[in-house]
Amino acid sequence: MNTIQIDILNPKATKLLKDLADLNLIAIRKSSKNNFAAVLKKMRSNDATSPTLEEIAKEVDTVRAKRHAK
Repeated sequence: MNTIQIDILNPKATKLLKDLADLNLIAIRKSSKNNFAAVLKKMRSNDATSPTLEEIAKEVDTVRAKRHAK
């Protein structure tokens, strides 16, 4: 079984996909939009020394300031 992610640009494609699912040729699953946040939360729960959002923001601001100073 292969899994792919598809961005549907035309609503007619949704009907075609539903028809394929009705024929048991494909399976349609809903995926959560926030996969990255879930992975990030899982990774942070495993590490007691992970940076806070404030620390990350401070580091990003520092790097941006250095980049714009050039």
